[in-house]
Amino acid sequence: MKIIVDVNIILSALIRDSTTRKIILNSEFDLYFPEPSLHKIRKYKNYILEKSGLSEEEYNKLMATLFKYVRLVPTEEIEKNWSEAKKIMEHIDKEDVIFIATALGIIDSVIWSDDGHFEKQDKVKVVKTEDMV
Repeated sequence: MKIIVDVNIILSALIRDSTTRKIILNSEFDLYFPEPSLHKIRKYKNYILEKSGLSEEEYNKLMATLFKYVRLVPTEEIEKNWSEAKKIMEHIDKEDVIFIATALGIIDSVIWSDDGHFEKQDKVKVVKTEDMV
């Protein structure tokens, strides 16, 4: 299965050694993340460091480790489906358009998110962490 990973999933994996982190590190699924959304993770770096108790070096190592298992989808690939994704998601949550656009570009993919906004659309299948377990 091809799975587009939402920001909240990556944040969860960074903050604590959780089921989410174990799923990412041990998954047999193909995991993807939109490259332009890396800025959101970086935006929360200080929050992650505070909540996780990680040092900056540990944080950097963990990020590198997670992204050995999660492939970055380049901006150019995402832009191809931006207009369609915007129609689907913009009126629900503008910040999630990027994940819909990413999913539309990867055949037979689903979005892994615990964000309820995705349930308000019906073009892309969404799974929650509990489904991943």
